[in-house]
Amino acid sequence: MQISKHPSVVSVFPNRGHKLHTTRSWEFLGMEKDGRVRPDSIWAKARYGDGVIIGNLDTGVWPEAGSFSDDGMGPVPARWRGVCHDQSSSDDAQVRCNRKLIGARYFNKGYAATVGRAGAGASPSPASTRDSDGHGTHTLSTAAGRFVPGANLFGYGNGTAKGGAPGARVAAYKVCWRPVNGSECFDADIIAAFDAAIHDGVDVLSVSLGGAPTEYFRDGVAIGSFHAVRNGVTVVSSAGNSGPGAGTVSNTAPWLVTVGASTMDREFPAYLVLGNKKQIKGQSLSPVPLPANKHYRLISSVEAKAEDATVAQAQLCIEGSLDKKKVRGKIVVCMRGKNARVEKGEAVHRAGGVGLVLANDEATGNEMIADAHVLPATHITYSDGVALLAYLNSTRSASGYITLPNTALETKPAPFMAAFSSQGPNTVTPQILKPDITAPGVSILAAFTGLAGPTGLTFDSRRVLFNSESGTSMSCPHVAGIAGLLKALHPDWSPAAIKSAIMTTARVQDNTRRPMSNSSFLRATPFAYGAGHVQPNRAADPGLVYDTNATDYLHFLCALGYNSTVIGTFMGGPRACPATPRRPEDLNYPSVTVPHMSASGEPRTVTRRVRNVGAAPAAYDVRVRAPRGVSVTVRPSRLEFAAAGEEKEFAVTFRARTGRFLPGEYVFGQIVWSDGAGRRRHRVRSPVVVRVAGRRTGKTSVPVA
Repeated sequence: MQISKHPSVVSVFPNRGHKLHTTRSWEFLGMEKDGRVRPDSIWAKARYGDGVIIGNLDTGVWPEAGSFSDDGMGPVPARWRGVCHDQSSSDDAQVRCNRKLIGARYFNKGYAATVGRAGAGASPSPASTRDSDGHGTHTLSTAAGRFVPGANLFGYGNGTAKGGAPGARVAAYKVCWRPVNGSECFDADIIAAFDAAIHDGVDVLSVSLGGAPTEYFRDGVAIGSFHAVRNGVTVVSSAGNSGPGAGTVSNTAPWLVTVGASTMDREFPAYLVLGNKKQIKGQSLSPVPLPANKHYRLISSVEAKAEDATVAQAQLCIEGSLDKKKVRGKIVVCMRGKNARVEKGEAVHRAGGVGLVLANDEATGNEMIADAHVLPATHITYSDGVALLAYLNSTRSASGYITLPNTALETKPAPFMAAFSSQGPNTVTPQILKPDITAPGVSILAAFTGLAGPTGLTFDSRRVLFNSESGTSMSCPHVAGIAGLLKALHPDWSPAAIKSAIMTTARVQDNTRRPMSNSSFLRATPFAYGAGHVQPNRAADPGLVYDTNATDYLHFLCALGYNSTVIGTFMGGPRACPATPRRPEDLNYPSVTVPHMSASGEPRTVTRRVRNVGAAPAAYDVRVRAPRGVSVTVRPSRLEFAAAGEEKEFAVTFRARTGRFLPGEYVFGQIVWSDGAGRRRHRVRSPVVVRVAGRRTGKTSVPVA
């Protein structure tokens, strides 16, 4: 590779491809109540993010969306150095900026190079920042869209659409294009976009994309985000949609804020009413009704299998797997998995079916997602699906009909973790807990493109102003918007301080005051939700923060065994490692993870430091909930601060208790620093994760949450 020999080239690595991770939520997060914003809301305190600039690395933007209107906004901040760059030959395709959407750039050289290698049949997308997919418009408007009254999808969720920081300015950086070789977004373009965003002057970047976990020096998101964080930009990323398996979380670098996805207290129920008068509750956003008071025959997709299809294909309602003679005029029950949920409905529709019942498999449990199906449909839980199939097998003339969906608020339990949300442990650096936080990511209503239908599939000719989407791509911009509010409220805070405030003020209970659960309604763990569910109002006043500087990250990279040349990829040039670098678990992180503790009882100590960002003088006392089978000691147990900005260090010592654990098992606890009682007290909570190594059993127990 001749390019690697050039003196100005720090490192060369493969141009990996990445995939996209794809508003009631703000009230659910406590930022408003019945449409009213209280004086103690972070929205009021931070002036809705006024003065902050939020960028988005994604599929571009649909500038005509009402979320990006600049009505009533003042001049563009003088510090802004970005541009509105578009070379589309069509006036209709060009993106024109305004005082809200102040920047739009596209990056496609890495993509074009890959398309060139893909051979015949592949062609680059037009050179435009305009969003033809909808993903980028949805995520950017979620992060910082303006208030848009009357937002709805086919009449559902009718209300005012708004982003997390509606007063902030926004900039779109298009790095994702028409898929080629299974990926849409390439490292060369991602890194170029990060560099441009740093130059332009953004404060926060929302990055709802990622690939399989890999070493940081081979990951364009990790490298680009490191440079951004070094320049004061908070980078928020999605955890990925590969759950619920263990070790699936992506974007694992400690300088990123990595966000999982969970539900909120709004549903769109659509009922399957059976011939025996029983009702099964599901969810849907299908705008198409079945004629009232008429029952239709119900058939399982396996029973409707086409002659040349396999049972597995028919069970999943793969296109062409259903026999038209068996399906015509019936409601078909399909199993979730493999192909897109809405594709199953299209397969039923093309085979002549009148309705779809989509049943979860065991892994997806109780997670129901409201999709804009092309025919009457409802999505039901695994247990209800089992009961429904039993009903079909017990009668020769099973029948039913599907009701039109409606909107239900204050549903319980909420939040619970989405089954698709990727989980820890962190397979790149197990000493760093990932994800960091969870936020609403199921059935999120936000602005959309005018060039694609709500399902995003080629057969969907419908066009909408707003769309409901689910994924960690949707939870990521929620936290990006909150980060923008914190930046407006505390302009001197570093990206690490902003992340700390978000993490240490999170909650781990749902709206029934029970521990958060997973999609099977089993107790979730920090491998699913990180520090917990974000609480924006509390994050505005965290009391203490765990801050991290460039020296801390240098120690971390050295502890990973990176040499000076590789470290130069991150630090902007070769850097020598300290003679005795700290261990990875000593990085000043708002969570504590010890993945290699001895079963012999030998103590393991990690250190942390906190800075007082609250009133002074102040004193904080520690409370520990130790992981099962592990003793935890914190020294000192009391921290006294004479002034704001003062830092204090403490040490946490862990010791395994003989016979109190399974070898290789992960166990969980928490450390909480508190400055007293009453409504104004601070509770600075850090999750604790410990794995006690066994006696070479070769087995590791990872709880699936």
